[in-house]
Amino acid sequence: MNEYYLRKLLSSREEQDKKISEYIKQGIIREEEPNKNEIEGHMQKAEHNIKFVDKISNLGYSDWIIVGCYYCLYHAALSLILKKGFSSKNHDATLCLLIKYYYKEITEEEIELINFTFLNNEDILFYVESRDKRRDASYSTKTAFDKSDVSKIILKTRLLFNKSKSILENE
Repeated sequence: MNEYYLRKLLSSREEQDKKISEYIKQGIIREEEPNKNEIEGHMQKAEHNIKFVDKISNLGYSDWIIVGCYYCLYHAALSLILKKGFSSKNHDATLCLLIKYYYKEITEEEIELINFTFLNNEDILFYVESRDKRRDASYSTKTAFDKSDVSKIILKTRLLFNKSKSILENE
């Protein structure tokens, strides 16, 4: 999803509903009863991925670190959307549902008040950025990435993973 369309989704509930309806009609998004075992399974898979990242973070495989970070976030996202009664096998469709059900435009004071309740603009943009970096890490011939960038990705992944766990626990 390009940045222009992402920003359009972030600012328009109507655009979110339209895109989600399209995905439902195409069978890309399915409505289903929230299944506690599936929700927990996706979170376990997310945790498994971040543990993998921990194990290889000092071995020089920065491309696989990025891939592992992204899939940690993706499985956390699948847990969150399943909690709302949906499943998706498409990254953009998952993102649309995340935006619709968890993204809120809130003030700084509100952020402090409900810190781990909703995903903010930075969280959504990081999710998209990590997906783009995962594509680069998976499909390009590049195997080494800037250590500083990789460290930031790991840190942000942990923060968003923990925020996802907190959201699931508090809903």
